[in-house]
Amino acid sequence: MKKLTVMAFVGLVAAAMSLNAADVKENWAKHCAKCHGEDGKGQTKMGAKLKAKDYTDASVQAKLKDDEMFKATKDGVKTPDGKVQMKGFADVLSDDEIKALVKHIRTYKK
Repeated sequence: MKKLTVMAFVGLVAAAMSLNAADVKENWAKHCAKCHGEDGKGQTKMGAKLKAKDYTDASVQAKLKDDEMFKATKDGVKTPDGKVQMKGFADVLSDDEIKALVKHIRTYKK
C-alpha cells in the first residue's frame, strides 16, 4: 500500500509538472512570441521594431535579473519618454505564471 501511495504521488507531481510546462509554453506563445519569437531570439517584425533582446545570447542573459524580468512582465516597460514599449500582463497572468515565464526565458540561453 505504501508503495502504491508513493507511486501515485510521484505520478501526480509528474503530471503537475508537465501541465506547468505546457501552460508556460502556451503563455509564451500567446503573450510573448509575437515580439520575442518562439525561439526567444526576438527576430520577429515586432521584435525588430521594439529592439527585443535575444534571450539565446549568454551575455544578454547575464545582464538580466529575474526580479527585473518579473517586474517588466507584470507591469510592462516604458521608454524614457513614457511610451509603452511592452504592456504589462498583471491583468491576465498570475504571479506564478509570470515566474514560470521568467524561468522559461532562462531555458533559451545557449
